[in-house]
Amino acid sequence: MKMEWEELKRQWSPLGVYDKFEQVVALALTFLISVIIVVALVELTKEIVLLVIRGASDLLEYKIFQSIFGQIMTLLIALEFKHSILKMAQRGESIIQAKTVFLIALMALARKFIILDIQETSAGTIAALAAAVLTLSAGYWLVRERGASTGGEPKSAPLAKVGSIAGSRDG
Repeated sequence: MKMEWEELKRQWSPLGVYDKFEQVVALALTFLISVIIVVALVELTKEIVLLVIRGASDLLEYKIFQSIFGQIMTLLIALEFKHSILKMAQRGESIIQAKTVFLIALMALARKFIILDIQETSAGTIAALAAAVLTLSAGYWLVRERGASTGGEPKSAPLAKVGSIAGSRDG
C-alpha cells in the first residue's frame, strides 16, 4: 500500500493546478457513474428475478424482452462512460477522445433501436434516427481517418471496443 501511495504522489506532483482539478473531477465522475451502474444493475436484477418468479414465459413477451435489453444496453453505455473517464484519468489525458464519444453515441442509438416500438413510431422518427446513425458513423470514420493520416493510430487498427462489448479497443 505504501508503494502505491508513493507512486501516486510521484505521478501527482508534476501536474499543474488545472490538471489536478481534471483528475479529481474525472475520479469523482467515475465514482458517481459507478453508483449509477450498481443501482441500475440491482434494479435490472430485481426485475428479472420477479419475472422468473412470475413465470419464465413472461421473459419471452416482446415488450418485456425489449425492456430488459434496453436496460442492459443502458448499463453497457454507463460502463463505457465510466471506462472512458477512468482511462482519461489514468493516462493523464486532458480530454476524452472524440472516437469514444462517437462510439458511445452509436451505442445509445443502438439502444434506442432496440427499445423502439415500430408500431408506435413514425417513419420520420425512424428516418431521423437512421440519419443520426449514418452521421455519427461518418464522423467516427473521419476522426479515425484523420488520426491515421496524422500519424495517430494505424488505419488498420481495430475499431474501438465499447467496454468489453465489441471485442477490440482502439487506444
